[in-house]
Amino acid sequence: MTNYLEKVKIRDIDINDPFFDSLKADYDGFENWFKRKKDEEAYVLYEKGLVNGFLYLKYESGPITDVTPNIQCINALKIGTLKINPHGTRLGERFIKKALDYAIAGKVDLCYVTIFEKHDALVKLFEKYGFNRAADKNGELVLVKNFREVKNNILLDYPLINTRNKQKFLLAIYPKYHSVMFPDSILNNENIDILEDVTITNSIHKTYVTTMRVNQANPGDILVMYRTRSEGMSAEYTAVATSVCIVEEVKSQKEFANFEDFYTYATTYSIFDKDDLKSWYDRGRCYAIKMTYNAALTKRLIRKKLADGIGLDRNTRWSFIKLSDEHFKRILKEGGVSEGIVIN
Repeated sequence: MTNYLEKVKIRDIDINDPFFDSLKADYDGFENWFKRKKDEEAYVLYEKGLVNGFLYLKYESGPITDVTPNIQCINALKIGTLKINPHGTRLGERFIKKALDYAIAGKVDLCYVTIFEKHDALVKLFEKYGFNRAADKNGELVLVKNFREVKNNILLDYPLINTRNKQKFLLAIYPKYHSVMFPDSILNNENIDILEDVTITNSIHKTYVTTMRVNQANPGDILVMYRTRSEGMSAEYTAVATSVCIVEEVKSQKEFANFEDFYTYATTYSIFDKDDLKSWYDRGRCYAIKMTYNAALTKRLIRKKLADGIGLDRNTRWSFIKLSDEHFKRILKEGGVSEGIVIN
């Protein structure tokens, strides 16, 4: 098995895997629940043939009445079961992003999860991305993220994209970095085996390093990530817009005492080679732009479509270019991004 996040039938998962021992201990009747759900699906991450993460999601109609106090809503996504084996690669972020993607696609009012307070690190992780303590269920915390409450905060509102008074840019990225950094935006003809269980693949946050003058961007501005052409192939058909990100911060190399400080910051959420970074740094105008990975385009937009259909200027070098509001709206629409993720 690869370290790829797989969607599988629950009946095809071995409940005797040691991974499930703690769930059996925490939840009386877990094995019966597992059997009842055998025809449903869950996300599983395997490592060396053993389960390393498990995520079960369920759409529900509101209100939610089996918690105290009851939670009012029309519809919701319940994170029914979530467990990971933490090992320093931000796997929890990857699973939370998957759940929130489902919530947006399902156009629900809220997403919620029940969790024992003893799992302090996981509780804090949910709270970081806008989940609030809202109720109790048989001694478990009920954490709720309400998509109808906009807090004007990049992380608390995640993955919502606030377009109000924000600049929009197209930002180019080489293929060798793209698919490791943006795993949900992998192209159909790429090999899933490259998606290893590493920090940069799992993390909601990404750091992009470039000599392009990305310091034009401000926190909250919007980036459309543009995977450049495949080697030896035409950009018209292999260069493609794939993802939408939100700028968290932009730092110049001049803000760091030396290369080692810059390198430490730049590689926290990135995959860049140290020699490449040193080469760019030595030019004297290197930038690190930190962003959140908010949405993958369900329909990848090739350069030909971006130019002929969306209206981007062919005569401009597509490295870091400003997009008009209309360009951005059309990219979202043509790219199949759910309308529910956008705050206008």
